Formats: sequence, C-alpha cells, structure tokens
Amino acid sequence: MLGKLLLYIFVTILVIWAMDSVNINQIFKKNHVMQARIFYFLLGISLIYLVTNFLMDLFTTSKIF
Repeated sequence: MLGKLLLYIFVTILVIWAMDSVNINQIFKKNHVMQARIFYFLLGISLIYLVTNFLMDLFTTSKIF
C-alpha cells in the first residue's frame, strides 16, 4: 500500500512536469477558460491513474515490486 502511494506521488510529479510543456491555449476557443482548466485537470487525473495502475500491474506481474 505504501508502495502504491509513493508511486502515485512520483507519477503525479512526472505528469505535472510533462503536461507543463503542452501549450493548450491554441486548442480551446477564446473565453472558455474554465472549460479548458477543467479539461486539463481531468486529463491530468486520468493520466496519473492510468500510468500508476499500469506500473503497478507491470511490477506485480514481473515480481519486481
């Protein structure tokens, strides 16, 4: 359980760092700031969940963790 929590923290930092490099201003319409923020937040949460579960499955099936 502690390993999964530490993995979540590590992946959260990694996803925030990676998403910081994306310029999303050109994707969304003008004056739709709140919708863009919500989308960005949901995208980040989804990436964190997916990457963490992938790594946990990888570690448990390969007996590394």
